[in-house]
Amino acid sequence: MTQGENAVAEPFGASAANEAIAEPEAAPVNGEAGEAGPGESAENGNGEAGNGEASEQPSVADLENEGEIAADYIEGLLDVADLDGDIDMDVEGDRAVVSVVGATLSELVGPRGEVLEALQELTRLAVHRQTGARTRIMLDVGGYRKRRKEELTETGRAAADEVKRTGVAKKLSAMNPFERKVVHDAVAAAGLRSESEGEEPDRRVVVLPAG
Repeated sequence: MTQGENAVAEPFGASAANEAIAEPEAAPVNGEAGEAGPGESAENGNGEAGNGEASEQPSVADLENEGEIAADYIEGLLDVADLDGDIDMDVEGDRAVVSVVGATLSELVGPRGEVLEALQELTRLAVHRQTGARTRIMLDVGGYRKRRKEELTETGRAAADEVKRTGVAKKLSAMNPFERKVVHDAVAAAGLRSESEGEEPDRRVVVLPAG
Protein backbone atom coordinates (compact mmCIF):
# COMPACT_ATOMS: atom_id res chain seq x y z
CA MET A 1 0.00 0.00 0.00
CA THR A 2 1.42 3.39 -1.01
CA GLN A 3 1.56 6.49 1.16
CA GLY A 4 -1.27 8.04 -0.87
CA GLU A 5 -3.47 4.98 -0.50
CA ASN A 6 -2.90 4.88 3.24
CA ALA A 7 -3.75 8.55 3.61
CA VAL A 8 -7.03 8.28 1.77
CA ALA A 9 -8.59 5.73 4.08
CA GLU A 10 -9.53 8.01 7.02
CA PRO A 11 -10.90 11.29 5.60
CA PHE A 12 -14.03 9.73 4.12
CA GLY A 13 -15.32 8.92 7.64
CA ALA A 14 -17.77 11.14 9.46
CA SER A 15 -15.26 12.15 12.12
CA ALA A 16 -12.80 13.51 9.58
CA ALA A 17 -15.51 15.40 7.74
CA ASN A 18 -16.47 17.09 10.99
CA GLU A 19 -12.86 18.14 11.53
CA ALA A 20 -12.54 19.89 8.17
CA ILE A 21 -12.43 23.59 8.94
CA ALA A 22 -13.84 26.28 6.66
CA GLU A 23 -11.24 28.63 5.28
CA PRO A 24 -11.80 32.29 6.21
CA GLU A 25 -10.83 34.70 3.47
CA ALA A 26 -7.84 36.99 3.89
CA ALA A 27 -8.83 40.60 3.38
CA PRO A 28 -6.43 43.02 5.06
CA VAL A 29 -8.17 45.97 3.43
CA ASN A 30 -11.26 45.49 5.60
CA GLY A 31 -9.68 44.10 8.72
CA GLU A 32 -10.40 40.46 8.07
CA ALA A 33 -7.55 38.17 8.98
CA GLY A 34 -5.69 35.70 6.81
CA GLU A 35 -6.51 32.07 6.32
CA ALA A 36 -6.50 29.68 9.23
CA GLY A 37 -5.22 26.16 8.90
CA PRO A 38 -6.61 23.05 10.56
CA GLY A 39 -6.90 23.46 14.31
CA GLU A 40 -6.52 27.23 14.26
CA SER A 41 -8.94 30.11 14.34
CA ALA A 42 -8.65 33.59 12.89
CA GLU A 43 -10.19 37.00 13.48
CA ASN A 44 -13.47 37.07 11.62
CA GLY A 45 -13.63 40.77 10.83
CA ASN A 46 -16.18 41.48 13.55
CA GLY A 47 -13.69 41.94 16.35
CA GLU A 48 -13.61 38.32 17.43
CA ALA A 49 -10.00 37.38 17.98
CA GLY A 50 -8.38 34.09 17.09
CA ASN A 51 -5.76 32.24 19.09
CA GLY A 52 -3.34 35.18 18.96
CA GLU A 53 -0.32 33.01 18.29
CA ALA A 54 2.06 34.11 15.57
CA SER A 55 3.30 31.33 13.30
CA GLU A 56 6.68 31.25 11.63
CA GLN A 57 6.90 31.64 7.88
CA PRO A 58 7.32 28.16 6.36
CA SER A 59 10.52 27.51 4.44
CA VAL A 60 10.52 26.50 0.78
CA ALA A 61 11.56 23.01 1.87
CA ASP A 62 8.57 22.83 4.23
CA LEU A 63 6.21 23.94 1.46
CA GLU A 64 7.69 21.44 -0.97
CA ASN A 65 7.18 18.71 1.63
CA GLU A 66 3.56 19.79 2.05
CA GLY A 67 3.14 19.59 -1.72
CA GLU A 68 4.54 16.07 -1.83
CA ILE A 69 2.26 14.88 0.99
CA ALA A 70 -0.75 16.47 -0.69
CA ALA A 71 0.19 15.00 -4.08
CA ASP A 72 0.38 11.50 -2.58
CA TYR A 73 -2.99 12.02 -0.93
CA ILE A 74 -4.64 13.26 -4.12
CA GLU A 75 -3.07 10.44 -6.12
CA GLY A 76 -4.70 8.02 -3.71
CA LEU A 77 -8.06 9.72 -4.19
CA LEU A 78 -7.75 9.50 -7.96
CA ASP A 79 -6.90 5.79 -7.74
CA VAL A 80 -9.89 5.09 -5.49
CA ALA A 81 -12.23 7.05 -7.79
CA ASP A 82 -10.65 5.44 -10.89
CA LEU A 83 -9.91 8.86 -12.41
CA ASP A 84 -6.95 9.79 -14.58
CA GLY A 85 -5.03 12.97 -13.88
CA ASP A 86 -1.54 14.40 -13.85
CA ILE A 87 -0.40 16.12 -10.66
CA ASP A 88 1.79 19.24 -10.69
CA MET A 89 3.37 20.76 -7.58
CA ASP A 90 4.58 24.33 -7.16
CA VAL A 91 5.29 26.95 -4.50
CA GLU A 92 3.64 30.36 -4.86
CA GLY A 93 4.60 32.90 -2.23
CA ASP A 94 4.01 31.38 1.20
CA ARG A 95 1.90 28.42 0.11
CA ALA A 96 2.26 25.16 -1.76
CA VAL A 97 0.02 24.63 -4.78
CA VAL A 98 -1.03 21.23 -6.08
CA SER A 99 -2.79 21.12 -9.44
CA VAL A 100 -4.57 18.17 -11.02
CA VAL A 101 -4.83 18.26 -14.80
CA GLY A 102 -6.95 15.84 -16.81
CA ALA A 103 -9.75 15.53 -19.32
CA THR A 104 -12.45 14.03 -17.06
CA LEU A 105 -12.14 15.87 -13.76
CA SER A 106 -15.29 18.03 -13.69
CA GLU A 107 -16.72 15.83 -10.93
CA LEU A 108 -13.83 16.90 -8.70
CA VAL A 109 -14.83 20.56 -9.09
CA GLY A 110 -18.60 20.37 -8.67
CA PRO A 111 -21.14 23.20 -8.83
CA ARG A 112 -19.44 26.52 -8.08
CA GLY A 113 -16.32 24.64 -7.00
CA GLU A 114 -18.02 23.13 -3.93
CA VAL A 115 -16.45 19.68 -4.35
CA LEU A 116 -13.04 21.25 -4.94
CA GLU A 117 -13.34 23.27 -1.73
CA ALA A 118 -14.19 20.11 0.23
CA LEU A 119 -11.28 18.22 -1.31
CA GLN A 120 -8.93 21.08 -0.45
CA GLU A 121 -10.01 20.97 3.20
CA LEU A 122 -9.51 17.21 3.36
CA THR A 123 -6.10 17.60 1.71
CA ARG A 124 -5.11 20.25 4.26
CA LEU A 125 -6.25 17.96 7.03
CA ALA A 126 -4.15 15.10 5.63
CA VAL A 127 -1.08 17.36 5.44
CA HIS A 128 -1.69 18.73 8.94
CA ARG A 129 -1.91 15.23 10.38
CA GLN A 130 1.50 14.33 8.96
CA THR A 131 3.36 17.57 9.66
CA GLY A 132 1.58 18.82 12.78
CA ALA A 133 1.71 22.36 11.36
CA ARG A 134 -0.93 24.64 9.88
CA THR A 135 -1.04 24.61 6.11
CA ARG A 136 -2.43 27.00 3.51
CA ILE A 137 -1.88 24.60 0.64
CA MET A 138 -4.08 25.29 -2.36
CA LEU A 139 -5.62 22.59 -4.53
CA ASP A 140 -6.67 23.28 -8.11
CA VAL A 141 -8.34 20.93 -10.58
CA GLY A 142 -8.37 21.44 -14.31
CA GLY A 143 -7.36 25.10 -13.98
CA TYR A 144 -10.69 25.95 -12.33
CA ARG A 145 -9.26 28.35 -9.76
CA LYS A 146 -7.26 30.26 -12.37
CA ARG A 147 -10.32 30.74 -14.59
CA ARG A 148 -12.53 31.60 -11.64
CA LYS A 149 -9.97 34.07 -10.31
CA GLU A 150 -9.95 35.94 -13.63
CA GLU A 151 -13.76 36.10 -13.63
CA LEU A 152 -13.94 37.29 -10.02
CA THR A 153 -11.22 39.88 -10.50
CA GLU A 154 -13.32 41.43 -13.25
CA THR A 155 -16.41 41.21 -11.01
CA GLY A 156 -14.56 43.09 -8.26
CA ARG A 157 -13.33 45.77 -10.66
CA ALA A 158 -16.79 46.27 -12.17
CA ALA A 159 -18.39 46.53 -8.73
CA ALA A 160 -15.78 49.07 -7.61
CA ASP A 161 -16.38 51.15 -10.76
CA GLU A 162 -20.12 51.13 -10.12
CA VAL A 163 -19.72 52.16 -6.49
CA LYS A 164 -17.34 54.98 -7.47
CA ARG A 165 -19.91 56.18 -9.99
CA THR A 166 -23.00 55.95 -7.79
CA GLY A 167 -21.55 56.45 -4.32
CA VAL A 168 -23.79 53.60 -3.10
CA ALA A 169 -22.52 50.42 -1.48
CA LYS A 170 -22.98 47.30 -3.59
CA LYS A 171 -23.69 43.83 -2.18
CA LEU A 172 -22.50 40.94 -4.32
CA SER A 173 -23.85 37.41 -4.53
CA ALA A 174 -22.84 34.76 -1.99
CA MET A 175 -19.34 33.38 -2.48
CA ASN A 176 -17.02 30.88 -0.86
CA PRO A 177 -13.88 32.07 1.00
CA PHE A 178 -11.57 31.71 -2.02
CA GLU A 179 -13.93 33.75 -4.19
CA ARG A 180 -14.40 36.48 -1.59
CA LYS A 181 -10.64 36.82 -1.15
CA VAL A 182 -10.18 37.42 -4.89
CA VAL A 183 -12.94 40.06 -4.93
CA HIS A 184 -11.55 41.80 -1.83
CA ASP A 185 -8.15 42.05 -3.54
CA ALA A 186 -9.65 43.40 -6.76
CA VAL A 187 -11.66 46.05 -4.90
CA ALA A 188 -8.60 47.09 -2.89
CA ALA A 189 -6.56 47.40 -6.09
CA ALA A 190 -9.29 49.72 -7.40
CA GLY A 191 -8.85 51.96 -4.35
CA LEU A 192 -12.01 51.10 -2.41
CA ARG A 193 -12.81 49.11 0.74
CA SER A 194 -14.91 46.01 1.03
CA GLU A 195 -16.18 43.78 3.80
CA SER A 196 -17.88 40.43 4.16
CA GLU A 197 -21.23 39.99 5.86
CA GLY A 198 -23.57 37.10 6.60
CA GLU A 199 -22.98 33.49 7.55
CA GLU A 200 -21.80 30.60 5.41
CA PRO A 201 -22.94 29.52 2.89
CA ASP A 202 -24.61 32.90 2.25
CA ARG A 203 -21.65 35.08 3.22
CA ARG A 204 -21.00 37.78 0.63
CA VAL A 205 -18.83 40.78 -0.18
CA VAL A 206 -20.10 44.33 0.17
CA VAL A 207 -18.18 47.02 -1.72
CA LEU A 208 -18.16 50.32 0.16
CA PRO A 209 -17.96 53.86 -1.25
CA ALA A 210 -14.98 56.04 -0.40
CA GLY A 211 -15.11 58.32 2.60
